[in-house]
Amino acid sequence: MFPADIHEELKSLHIVLASSSKIRENLLKRLNLNIEAYAPNFEEDLNTDHYSISDFVEETALRKVIDVESYLNERGIRPDMIIGADTMVEHQGQLYGKPKTKEEAVSILAKLTSSQLPNIVHTGVVIKYKNQIVKFVESTIVYMTKLTRKEILTYVDTEEAMNCAGGFAIQGLASAFIERIEGDYNNVTGLPLCRLRKELIRLFSINGFQC
Repeated sequence: MFPADIHEELKSLHIVLASSSKIRENLLKRLNLNIEAYAPNFEEDLNTDHYSISDFVEETALRKVIDVESYLNERGIRPDMIIGADTMVEHQGQLYGKPKTKEEAVSILAKLTSSQLPNIVHTGVVIKYKNQIVKFVESTIVYMTKLTRKEILTYVDTEEAMNCAGGFAIQGLASAFIERIEGDYNNVTGLPLCRLRKELIRLFSINGFQC
């Protein structure tokens, strides 16, 4: 997992995940760290036209971290580290987050599965440790099989589509129409564990630990 000295230090920290996603929380716990999750109240309403794709997901993740930090500080809680993440799906230059309605989910999935063009899942991650902020973006290419409208409607009716960026959950029923991916599978589910681990090791190496 981690070098022993860094793992010992990380285990001693109060680490907060700024997310309402149980999937992200469970993924982060795979790193064998002590995690608490708090849902941010930040309205995810940034205008995509004002940001590059990478900057958009990073900025949204940062806003989540700042929101949760403020909430906790007002209650006298000061965690050692806060981690935030945001995931969006890109298709032909357009970004898609979680659908707000079933109709929107159907529309998004029709686009994502209408051609053999790849979809790119971008996850921006922010780590706030003391006064340091680390930001990065991980991207995974997802190829989906072509679906009929009836198939899309059947899937959307399961409501699985409503909880995930792009309207599909690769770890759930949607796995049946994923042809292949290029990159980190966990990134598509919401948190790129491999990259996150590397960034934590790098962060703590800079702060006096040697890998």
